[in-house]
Amino acid sequence: MLRDLNFELSKMCRHNRDGSYGTRDERYRNLQLIANTLHELGFRHMRSTSLKHKHVVALIEHWFSQEISPRTIHNRMTFIRWWAEKVGREHILHRDNSAYGIPHRSNAVSNKAQFLTEEEFLQIDDEFVRTSVRLQQAFGLRREESIKFRPSYADQRSFIRLKGSWTKGGRPREIPVVETSQRVLLEFVRRFVGLGSLIPADKLYKHQLMRYEKIVIKAGLRNLHGLRHGYAQRRYRTLTGWDSPFAGGPQFAKLSEDQQQLDQTIRLKISRELGHNRVEITRVYLG
Repeated sequence: MLRDLNFELSKMCRHNRDGSYGTRDERYRNLQLIANTLHELGFRHMRSTSLKHKHVVALIEHWFSQEISPRTIHNRMTFIRWWAEKVGREHILHRDNSAYGIPHRSNAVSNKAQFLTEEEFLQIDDEFVRTSVRLQQAFGLRREESIKFRPSYADQRSFIRLKGSWTKGGRPREIPVVETSQRVLLEFVRRFVGLGSLIPADKLYKHQLMRYEKIVIKAGLRNLHGLRHGYAQRRYRTLTGWDSPFAGGPQFAKLSEDQQQLDQTIRLKISRELGHNRVEITRVYLG
């Protein structure tokens, strides 16, 4: 059965003929996708007139976690703004997408690395969520991976292993444990959840995801996907001995031939630790 929000957005698209046929078709498809995503994120029984700031923020956080490109996010924001205008809700949106931490379309090579201080961690007033975020920073995990993390399975002492059911694309992977701080964190997680995961026993993943989003926003934090970028840049420096271009290091052309070979080897290693298999993707993280 077609949900109310999907139905009302479909009707809105039919009755408003703004733009070319191609634009109208793209608008319809994207608004249906957005409606489905909101439902998956736990926002049930929505109507077209119930759009709120929290819905927009939840969508953007979800797109960041899925590594959607800035260009695609900008396009989707255009359709959300169209929707908001049609129902008189444009006031709930910031005028500039940069207020949501969305990079400019032309700025695909900007540094998005984040590193939270202990004071910032303590602003997260839920131990489950705080620990998930700590794992994101320490191991470059995606949000879903950090929420589903089960130390009794993952912690193999010298590395952590991630189940395919936790990861994007269902690809299991391993990440080395190379720092004392990582080992200390893993020992804490073991004590904290025992044989369980970072999803409380009385909740499903979708419920904990909603709680994560609300608590992170309450803590004043945005786009924590940048913690993966920070992890990649720290690993690059550790493994090569010099900073990545985004962190102020030399451009590839200025490296010696031996350094260029090492750069490519390390980039592939980091790509795999992040759950990718291509050197090219590391340009997004490292420059």
